[in-house]
Amino acid sequence: MNAIHGRTISVPKPQKQSGWKRFRKNFRVHKYYYLLMLPGIIALLVFRYVPMAGIVIAFKNFRIADGIFGSEWVGLKWFEMLFSNAEFTNVLFNTIYISILKIVFSFPAPILLALMINEVGHLKYKKVVQTTVYLPHFISWVVVGGIMMTILSPSVGVLSLFGAAKNPLLEPANFRWLVVISDIWKEAGWGTVVYLAAITSISPDLYEAATVDGATRFQKIWNITLPAISGTIAIMLILRTGSILSAGFDQMYVLQTPATMDVGDVLDTFVYRYGLAQGRFSYAAAAGLFQSVVGLILVSISNFVTAKMGQDGIW
Repeated sequence: MNAIHGRTISVPKPQKQSGWKRFRKNFRVHKYYYLLMLPGIIALLVFRYVPMAGIVIAFKNFRIADGIFGSEWVGLKWFEMLFSNAEFTNVLFNTIYISILKIVFSFPAPILLALMINEVGHLKYKKVVQTTVYLPHFISWVVVGGIMMTILSPSVGVLSLFGAAKNPLLEPANFRWLVVISDIWKEAGWGTVVYLAAITSISPDLYEAATVDGATRFQKIWNITLPAISGTIAIMLILRTGSILSAGFDQMYVLQTPATMDVGDVLDTFVYRYGLAQGRFSYAAAAGLFQSVVGLILVSISNFVTAKMGQDGIW
């Protein structure tokens, strides 16, 4: 209602469109983009959401002959056995310990590497460095494990030159640190992709203004680059925190040996050993469900804390 020259005129309020109508309108405008998204959406549904129906076997005495829905319902039996298992307690501790080490040391590595690559002035040399640090990501952990075993071998490896008597990879005291170091070597370069993309979106005018004011390179990084990519860092940290109960199956399965099982056995290998190697599918499903639920809770808490600190979360 508006008053003009003493008259009251009714101004019609804009009608809100329903969600379905907005979707149909957007679909007509962007239909080709939706078609491009279709294969990814189908793959997500088929390989991520449909298999979630199998979660029910964590509450059943699953037998292949009876099928998922024909097996006997046992409630929380497998969870009670899981939490009373001393081996599971040790596995849970190893998983959390290794994941925290990776967060503390592996997570900052791609950020620092991206900052250093961004400071390289020579364009061709910069591209060569980028390509070089990306390459280890595409090497299988099986190959990496073989390389580490050879290099650290006291008979034929580099350590033989220093008179080493034992392979450090076979010593429990060194195993976790070698896991973290190998993870940094393999994945730090690939992790720079996200941060370099965020850095390229920063306006060059900010750096030019800082140069005019006499700022050093370190001051530009600290006052311009890092604040500009802080949102990206926050999102990546949230996702990394959510996977704290996943220390990496491929890496741990390849690198662990009978001598290092006490310090190297994690939830991923625990689920594989019980689920596939021993055929205790319901027991392994209970461990996997526990892993997923804890990950969801950690992601939610991390996202809440991030939002309270003034950063954009993942939702």
